[in-house]
Amino acid sequence: MRLFITFLFSLTAFLASAQSKLVWWKPSDSIFPVIDGQAWSSEMRDTIQRFPPRAEANVRKAVWNLSRNSAGLSIRFISNADQIVVRYKVTGAINMPHMPSTGVSGVDLYGIDSDGNWQWANGKYSFKDTVQYVFAQLRPNDNYHKLGREYRLFFPLYNSVRNLEIGVPEGSLFKVLPQRLEKPIVVYGTSIAQGACATRPGMAWTNILSRKLDRTVINLGFSGNGRLEKEVIDLINELDAKVFVLDCLPNLIVPIVDHQELQKRIVESVKALRAKHPNTPILLTDHDGYTEGYLMPHRQPLFEDANKDLREALAQLANEKITGVYSLPISDINIDHEGMVDGTHPNDIGMMRYAEAYEKKLREIMQEPAGKLKTEIPTRQNREPGSYVWEDRHYDMLRLNQTDAPKVVLIGNSITHNWGGKPLNNRIKGADSWQKYVEPYQVRNFGFGWDRVENVLWRVYHDEFDGITPEKIIINIGTNNLQLNTDDEIVQGLRFLVQAIHTRQPQAKITLLGIYPRREQEARVATLNKAIQAMTKAEKVGFSDIGKVFLQKDGKINESLFSDGLHPNAAGYEEAGKRLEQELLKK
Repeated sequence: MRLFITFLFSLTAFLASAQSKLVWWKPSDSIFPVIDGQAWSSEMRDTIQRFPPRAEANVRKAVWNLSRNSAGLSIRFISNADQIVVRYKVTGAINMPHMPSTGVSGVDLYGIDSDGNWQWANGKYSFKDTVQYVFAQLRPNDNYHKLGREYRLFFPLYNSVRNLEIGVPEGSLFKVLPQRLEKPIVVYGTSIAQGACATRPGMAWTNILSRKLDRTVINLGFSGNGRLEKEVIDLINELDAKVFVLDCLPNLIVPIVDHQELQKRIVESVKALRAKHPNTPILLTDHDGYTEGYLMPHRQPLFEDANKDLREALAQLANEKITGVYSLPISDINIDHEGMVDGTHPNDIGMMRYAEAYEKKLREIMQEPAGKLKTEIPTRQNREPGSYVWEDRHYDMLRLNQTDAPKVVLIGNSITHNWGGKPLNNRIKGADSWQKYVEPYQVRNFGFGWDRVENVLWRVYHDEFDGITPEKIIINIGTNNLQLNTDDEIVQGLRFLVQAIHTRQPQAKITLLGIYPRREQEARVATLNKAIQAMTKAEKVGFSDIGKVFLQKDGKINESLFSDGLHPNAAGYEEAGKRLEQELLKK
């Protein structure tokens, strides 16, 4: 016992010492909105809540109070710290009878490695007057660089947060990231959407979904109060969403409303959204049922009748020619008794099934399929932030597309990125040849250093082709996959990418360029390019192996055209520019 007390004292002293050397950040320190998942952020400054203050006068008191819970909200930041400490206060009870403190009042930290894979961090927590989480002995960096990784800190699901601070050891990198620019998925729902009864915030289905799709999900789930009320629909109508999700049936059973009133609310809600958002998909979700039905069948008619009412409302909407309305049936959610806490609210297993069902349906609606191969799964990356910031370049692309639509898009990796053109950057190696051979054709440089096939797929899914209608799309990607993937995986990934681009730009002429030859990989690249060419014939898109200009008669690269056996120098870009211009001249 004495040994244990000594150990505890030493641990406490160590933590106190470590924390005394921490540098603290709070949301009010930022000059831009940083609460991810928060709509109306310009009206709330550093307040961690879900509705703007003006909503208090319009929505019911119960809805307003629940909107001050931080469900679905998070902060994204980059750090190379080996320790991250989070402290904050909550305004309500720490836990609930059927949901643990970690879900009700805790936070949850996820990191993304440089290749875009999600990882979870275990925090040591203390629930006192001030809640504190200590994430210690973190792996601060991956093998690519020493500039840390992106983290996402998910906030409590059933409590309101005040005085939140994040601390890292003095001298560590800490950079908070702004809210994302892509359109969010907006969810209006019940306690299940709010997060009951996940064991921790990251396991709420909306947060799982946000990681699976790597897209902001706005959580407007209100426990017991997701009732398709006009006042809430009016607020939601202010948002520019990728998809609207209405998952309110568990709070709209008899005797809360009768069958006629339920159908009326469904129809009126959809019509209101459609009036202001004529093209935004709307997804309506079945009541997921009660899993004690076999032994306790008395509640089964309640959800079955609600789902019948939804079917009738959908039929009415279809008869009135209201399009873009989808449904997620109970059979797709498919939660059994092992996935529930109390027959009504999902546990973590149930939350995962919810998220999987939503991911499948939303990928179908948004036309964002994910394949089984690594090259077919859209993934972000962060492999060389010291040279450029991948996400920043992505957002530069979105902004530039709104003001300066290109006629031609050239997709690629660092070889394209370093060539020239907009968005402007400090990596340019072939400015003269770009200006001479490429710029006259109004080409946008969609090259991102270190990109692989799956990274381009992510960018395609995250709006880089929205708002533009290029005449030609030229793709030169795959060399960074050579060390990780088989030739077939690369070819199938390129096929998947071509199909994704064609779905969004059916009018554009798509041409794949063969992978450029590189030192000690010449033979493999030549074989691979033949397979890529065969695939392009099957997909009915163009192919050109302009990289042959880099080869000598013996099949080896001409070293005088490269800076490192992979990236062309100015002379190499000159030769490539001449060949690319021939492709640009083709009708």
